[in-house]
Amino acid sequence: MEERYNPEQIELHWQEVWNKEKTFAVKEDRTKGKFYLLEMFPYPSGRIHMGHVRNYTIGDVIARYLKMTGKNVLHPMGWDAFGMPAENAALSHKTHPKDWVDSNIANMKSQLKRLGLSYDWDREVNTSVPSYYRWEQKFFIEMYKKGLAYRAKSAVNWCPHCTTVLANEQVIDGKCWRCSTEVVIREKEQWFLKITAYAEELLKDCDTLNGWPERVITMQKNWIGKSEGCEILFRIDGLNEDLRIFTTRPDTVYGITFMSIAPEHPLVEKIVTEQNRDTVHAFVDRIKKGGTKTREIEIGEKEGVFTGRYAVSPFTGEKIPIYVANFVLMEYGTGAIMAVPGHDQRDFEFAKKYGLNIKVVIQPDGQALDPGTMKQAHEGSGTMVNSGQFTGTGNEQGKRLVIEKVVKENIGTAKTNYKLRDWGISRQRYWGAPIPMVYCAKDGIQPVPFDQLPVELPMDINITGEGESPLARHEKFLNTICPVCHGPAKRETDTMDTFMESSWYFEKYTSPGQNDRPFDKDALAYWMPVDQYIGGIEHAILHLLYARFMTKVLRDLGYVQYDEPFSNLLTQGMVIKDGAKMSKSLGNIVDPESIIKQYGADTARLFILFAAPPEKDLEWSDKGVEGARRFLDRLWRIIYKYMNRFKQIKTQRGNDDEGALQIRRLTHKTIKRVTDDISDRFHFNTCVSALMELLNGLYELDEKGIQDAQLSAFKEALDTLLILLNPFAPHITEQLNKELGNLPIVTAVWPAYNQGLVHDNIVNIVIQVNGKLRGQISVPENSNEHTVFDRASQDEKINSHISGKQVKRLILVQNKLLNIVV
Repeated sequence: MEERYNPEQIELHWQEVWNKEKTFAVKEDRTKGKFYLLEMFPYPSGRIHMGHVRNYTIGDVIARYLKMTGKNVLHPMGWDAFGMPAENAALSHKTHPKDWVDSNIANMKSQLKRLGLSYDWDREVNTSVPSYYRWEQKFFIEMYKKGLAYRAKSAVNWCPHCTTVLANEQVIDGKCWRCSTEVVIREKEQWFLKITAYAEELLKDCDTLNGWPERVITMQKNWIGKSEGCEILFRIDGLNEDLRIFTTRPDTVYGITFMSIAPEHPLVEKIVTEQNRDTVHAFVDRIKKGGTKTREIEIGEKEGVFTGRYAVSPFTGEKIPIYVANFVLMEYGTGAIMAVPGHDQRDFEFAKKYGLNIKVVIQPDGQALDPGTMKQAHEGSGTMVNSGQFTGTGNEQGKRLVIEKVVKENIGTAKTNYKLRDWGISRQRYWGAPIPMVYCAKDGIQPVPFDQLPVELPMDINITGEGESPLARHEKFLNTICPVCHGPAKRETDTMDTFMESSWYFEKYTSPGQNDRPFDKDALAYWMPVDQYIGGIEHAILHLLYARFMTKVLRDLGYVQYDEPFSNLLTQGMVIKDGAKMSKSLGNIVDPESIIKQYGADTARLFILFAAPPEKDLEWSDKGVEGARRFLDRLWRIIYKYMNRFKQIKTQRGNDDEGALQIRRLTHKTIKRVTDDISDRFHFNTCVSALMELLNGLYELDEKGIQDAQLSAFKEALDTLLILLNPFAPHITEQLNKELGNLPIVTAVWPAYNQGLVHDNIVNIVIQVNGKLRGQISVPENSNEHTVFDRASQDEKINSHISGKQVKRLILVQNKLLNIVV
């Protein structure tokens, strides 16, 4: 063994060994407990970034640890390879998207291997190959036959730059999530998947996701947006038309002073009067810019314009002015709302702005609201007033009674509504999975027969970046045969939203090499669901909701036998530098390749895991990287120093003296700390801290001098340190372990601690934040500042004073006090 630690030489050696021996390839083994660990697969942009390094290193620690605990661990990787970025990049670089993607995959795969990640590469998935999307096309056809896929005209978000439809989730602040071009609304025929058919089940099953962060569950519930109420018909004065509204507050119907409809509502053209037409048209055109998601319902300025027309209240007979308003969305409810400014803040602001009447119809207990002096709407409970037959009724009871009146008098129906809209999957781009449908003049829309799948993307395509899908200009692809009458027909030229590919890829990993069916049912039954899924919080609605939906569809199509795809979810924080997320535009990017070249992959991994708990944002620190490297250098030196002395250890161990017992206590306390933090909390930062403390303790003992009687305990401590550190820094630990004459760590068993050696005295520590007393916690005696801080951050009261703040410094008075400076 060389005296100097040479990470590149060591890392490349072990990566070659693992690759050659297929160390991390797995098969179903029913004698072992399985664990399916998965990080969200990347789009092959060409280079990994520090966010990738963090995400995949977190997963790798868990995978390696669980393998040592005896689990049969499935840990695969693949590529989310379709989509607009590849097409746009290919256009910029004057190349084909396939060539661009294939080159990027090769480069990124090499980079991931260079990190020493324990993937089973035999299961690699590429969503852009026909053998993958063939099955996706089959799923689509089966959904079409069950009424879960359909074509309809709809107001859609349209990106003029990408020339494609965007889902609501893909519109960020009125702009395309990919290119930041301002989105506009356009009417277009497109394909939808009926996710609304699963709205109630998706909502209900949120309560079964016990291993998911509460924040993500709340985001999904809010997106599904269930609300109970009723639909009511209001006759439009002077027209043979009704305006249909949905409300969750039927108790306030006597307080309606105006109606609001969405700019996209089909009745706008019918109800607008001639003298108001130009004003309404100008308003509608302005509001439609920016897409359907940009009205900023809660915080944006409320705007509207009078149509010149009135609705008639079925409760009072009053004529109610109808406005077109920017805060009403066509996609929610009926696209029209009754406005009750006395009891809805949004309506209150609108009424104040345009000088509209305000009525009080719910009086809170013990108060007498006056519409003339109200500063804001009263949205709470109370007693119904000025409400005809319902005056004097409590408003909660009034909701039920008004709904009964609506149903009895046939002026509406009781209704449950959802904010969730059907998933528009049509994309007017080339680089995506073709939608397997044809259009025949005689037989209409027809699915491609299963035996003709996949419908492959033609490779001889001319991408100009202009107009809609280039597939519409490819005669050989476009012209086909009707499967019913065998006459001429045209193929669908839209491709599928790339979230289709990522909504089932995790199932495909279980069945590599399948050609005659999408999955091997036995393999699927063994591996699924995913035990631990890891990815960014930004996927809380988009990918995760679609994946849950698709899993339920595949269940109902007979492919899978479970309801949810992911048992546990970890959403890791961002990597930030100089207080901001790393980005090219800010010039604060740190290239993983340069860090690996300068310090080694093990150092990069160790720093990423030590700098912050997984779910928190990580602030990049060059000094932190250097500190991680120094730790590995110290480990290397102390093992090298004792290498020859360890050879003198007798096989038979005698009774431990006090010094040896001290070493064993230190070792077993560390085993317990690391095991608890890695298995229960994924607090890898405190695991690394414990390992650093163990090494520091061994150096202190080394300075005092290790006696022969203590040598066995000292070697056991270093052997254990290497095993415990291995999931974090696998290359150096495997190399040093080999030099010590031990069997490979990759086949080792995770060490168990001796309960008799881990007993500690417990002390109470006072916790201050910026010098102010915030609480008290109990920790083992002589705990360091990181351990104390970790325990303190788990205390709800203390955490409320530090959550969301940057920790500048930890000042520890041993066994007495910790001051957290934020």
